[in-house]
Amino acid sequence: MSLTPSVARSCRAIAHSILLAGTTLGVTLVPSAAQAQAEGRSFQITAGPLEDALRQFTRQSGVQVGYDSADVRGRTATAVSGGMSAPEALSKLLTGTGLTFRFTATTSVRLEPAPRSADGAIALGPVRVAGEGSGGDGVPVSLTSDSGATEGTRSYAMKGPSNTATRLNLTTRETPQSISVLTRQQIEDQQLTSVAEMLEQTPGISVQPLGSERFTIYARGYTVENYQYDGIPTTLDIVSQVSPQGLGDAVTYDRIEVLRGAVGLMTGAGDPSATVNLVRKRPTSEFQGHVALSGGSWERLRGEVDISSPLNSAGTIRARAVLAHDQGESFTDYYKHKKQVAYGVIEADVTPSTLVTIGADFQRNDPTAFSATGLPLWNSDGSRTVFARSANSAAKWSYNKQDVLNAFGSIRQELGGDWVMRLAGNYLHTDRNYMAAYASWGFPDKTTGEGVRLYGGSGQTRQRQLGLDLMVQGSFELLGGQHEMVAGLSYSDYRNYHQPNRGTGIEGRYVNVYTWDNYTAEPTSPGTLYDGDTVIKQKAGYATFRFKPLDGLSLLAGARLSNYDYSYDLQYTLPASQGNNRLTTYKESAILTPYAGIVYDVARDHSVYASITSIYRAQSTRDRNGETLKPREGMQYEVGFKSALFDGALNTSIALFAIDQDNFAVVDTGYTVPGTTTAAYQAVQGARTRGFDLEATGEIIPGWNVSTSFSHSVTRRNSTRLTTTAPKDMFKLWTSYRFADDRMTVGGGVNWQSAFYLTTTPSTTLGQVTARQGSYALVNLMGRYSFTDDLSLSVNVNNLFDKDYLSSIDQTFYGYYRGDPRNFLATLRYNF
Repeated sequence: MSLTPSVARSCRAIAHSILLAGTTLGVTLVPSAAQAQAEGRSFQITAGPLEDALRQFTRQSGVQVGYDSADVRGRTATAVSGGMSAPEALSKLLTGTGLTFRFTATTSVRLEPAPRSADGAIALGPVRVAGEGSGGDGVPVSLTSDSGATEGTRSYAMKGPSNTATRLNLTTRETPQSISVLTRQQIEDQQLTSVAEMLEQTPGISVQPLGSERFTIYARGYTVENYQYDGIPTTLDIVSQVSPQGLGDAVTYDRIEVLRGAVGLMTGAGDPSATVNLVRKRPTSEFQGHVALSGGSWERLRGEVDISSPLNSAGTIRARAVLAHDQGESFTDYYKHKKQVAYGVIEADVTPSTLVTIGADFQRNDPTAFSATGLPLWNSDGSRTVFARSANSAAKWSYNKQDVLNAFGSIRQELGGDWVMRLAGNYLHTDRNYMAAYASWGFPDKTTGEGVRLYGGSGQTRQRQLGLDLMVQGSFELLGGQHEMVAGLSYSDYRNYHQPNRGTGIEGRYVNVYTWDNYTAEPTSPGTLYDGDTVIKQKAGYATFRFKPLDGLSLLAGARLSNYDYSYDLQYTLPASQGNNRLTTYKESAILTPYAGIVYDVARDHSVYASITSIYRAQSTRDRNGETLKPREGMQYEVGFKSALFDGALNTSIALFAIDQDNFAVVDTGYTVPGTTTAAYQAVQGARTRGFDLEATGEIIPGWNVSTSFSHSVTRRNSTRLTTTAPKDMFKLWTSYRFADDRMTVGGGVNWQSAFYLTTTPSTTLGQVTARQGSYALVNLMGRYSFTDDLSLSVNVNNLFDKDYLSSIDQTFYGYYRGDPRNFLATLRYNF
């Protein structure tokens, strides 16, 4: 496949850097390999409360420690210093505590009261059980540098820490906000192959397609625009339809972490919807991999290869490479897709206390008969249109090519004790080229099918995003207690260059929707219509503290101080249109984003929490005069109850939340931004959201996984509901059971959501009309049979009862999209 020149140059530079880094590290690490192998990791753990010492041990070793709070409360740990293996360090740390440990997996241990002899003496030393080096059910687990990795755990629950909310390494129970994790096991059980598909199965998230390769994603009634890669924020652009975050392939990720509600402390934009953190797979300390071949409905074909291995005998250099190819058609007439993915990452322990990571992924999406506007919702008499389930408004030749390069790197340095410093960066580079025509402009005559015009266009978009983050994290003593903190600096530079072409001669041409054969002559553009350049720069400093004044009580406090610089330069090329030229700038300094939370352990595995977060979100949407809307501002309040049952194997949560904000953007019906076809928006004051979340995720008994949730949210201004095109209620259930012989796994689930609708006045002649999709449920099933320990066949059936439903209603183009009919995907997979 050929790359655009700019992407090709970036790919060559990244590839050269990775090869050079690998070669250089391979040479420089040889003298220290024997030392690293003999000494293991370097530990600096201070004497003090056992629970705090265990937290230091986890950070420095990457090994998770499970325990009952009652067993560690009031006990004191012994200081540990020097190079040694993790078991040796933990044995020293537990000296004199009366506790011992056993490995439940390569990356996790369980503390237990040490057995006593007949005379009552304590028998010291670790206890090791059968299956050491395996998951809880005997499945091999390879150690990675990611202490929260879910790959190989066979669980729907993440036991490790997450830093999505505050940068502090907290478990989901210790985080005073609603956080959900979609683990690698659930991704594979449901055969989810894209970020959009993963989000469809995530609690509290509604995914609505706005065309073949476009999505609007909602949480708590608001559009989700905050995405992170390994904790580094990115900017999502909706106007120019460049959204690589939702199109990303699932094969490169270990998990996704979704924090619902505002999290401006880390993103710089406190958005009340959610933040999606895409966590990449890391190299493993042992050789492993898999190959998979899939086939399914509509001539779907998919293949993937994933290989990970140490590159030297000491395991101080590790690498991982992933390739995937996905192609197929659709139930929609003429639509075809083709996707190619390549991912590579190298990690190196430059010293026992220094970890360097560098990697990149490339993805090409190349759909044809691409639709961006859907089918017309209403006839000219105001009645709902009726089209075949397979109908497509797009011309056969319509395309929307996107090349996405995502490069990243980090340096992690242990500073002594449990203090760590990390410098991380992410560079996202997207090129989009499109040409399309859609039979969707207007309202057809119900009897004749006449009255609809073609909407079309072509052009290109280039997007560049750079994100940098420097942080230091550790614990400190104050007033006799052990507390934690993280502080850092962040920088982001986002540039989006959108160049639609001038009129092509096909726009406005009338077609008959009943006889539309998805063909019209391809346009030949005379040149660029306008240059629309967006530049957003953010600089910030942040800090978060976790104080523990009393046993079982945690107080979290933090703040972010940001500078925000936005500009949008719209320049038309033809003199007749240059009256619409506009330069919009917005700059604000010293934006304070505070954060406060409290967590109290009411019992060994249960806690209550409360949090307050501020909302500040600069907006790119514009009004009928072409002016950018003022930033959304407000507050979010949340209280809840969380449990980590069965040693963290099953996580449950209940949350109540309230959101108050001003400058909430709603469509200004009947108006567009001057000089464009983009819908105009207006800002309303006093938007109020009220809702709750219920969730349970993990293993009920060994082998039986479940992920279930119910979410409710409504946004109103006075008594008027502001967000009606997203459901206010959602229920999701997915469960699987692996039989004792480890050969057969069966599973299934249901996704239900309440009704959504659009009431609007699209034209003066049509008057006020309503389009509505009632509540509906989709049932999905799966089965997997393992012929051997390494060879398996999985079959998934989606929409088992072939429900015909609208997946979305577009309030911009007054179009709609149907959801997928019943379909299946079968995968033959070999692990090695």
